[in-house]
Amino acid sequence: MIRALLIGLAAVVAAPAAALECQDLSHDGNRYSICEVDLTTDELRLFLRDEQGEVLGQFSAVDSELKGEGKQLTFAMNAGMYHSDRSPVGHYVEDGTEEMRVVSNAGPGNFGLLPNGVLCIEPSKARVFETLAFQAAEPDCRFATQSGPMLVIDGALHPRFLPDSTSRYLRNGVGTSADGKRAVFAISKNAVTFHEFGSLFRDVLKTPNALYFDGNISRLYAPQLNRADAGFSMGPIVGVVAPHE
Repeated sequence: MIRALLIGLAAVVAAPAAALECQDLSHDGNRYSICEVDLTTDELRLFLRDEQGEVLGQFSAVDSELKGEGKQLTFAMNAGMYHSDRSPVGHYVEDGTEEMRVVSNAGPGNFGLLPNGVLCIEPSKARVFETLAFQAAEPDCRFATQSGPMLVIDGALHPRFLPDSTSRYLRNGVGTSADGKRAVFAISKNAVTFHEFGSLFRDVLKTPNALYFDGNISRLYAPQLNRADAGFSMGPIVGVVAPHE
């Protein structure tokens, strides 16, 4: 009996628990849902297509795909801008395979509001890079998604963000710690400005670099918060994967 208990305890110690934490919080009169990922214990991935090359588009479709691996989603959100066929607007890499090149020139819409950036997921870390810095660093990303604009760049808000802006939308994005071990995903629960959203990452979440994902289409899958947002098909999706319970 004692031997069996010791074996069970050893198994628990040998398999570290996932560190994903989700919570709701308020800042400066606005409400947000936050999910914090520990890259030393959590498996963070990007998802776009199934094995047949068809766009997954929904959190439920990603979760169903993972069942074949004996795994499940524990968190997910939309992860970058996409065209009408759901293909990525900017750089996209999934499991080491590049689908779309880096786009570094200015252009229309929020994506082209330079500087924009790239979320790069490497073994045991994830980092947000400004696009030109990403091209210079040439990191070895297993997964990568480009979006824009940057929200926070080396501790400073994007220079085009205005404190008195009247442009308000639901917004979502991601920030990463300097060492890449911590990634924090946020989605607003009410319409916010870019300045307000960037300030959340800079002042509250304390991420020196943060990237905007999208606006009105923003959606969250977070069982910890009883959220499984549904709607029309999405493009790239970012999520945490864990063994199926």
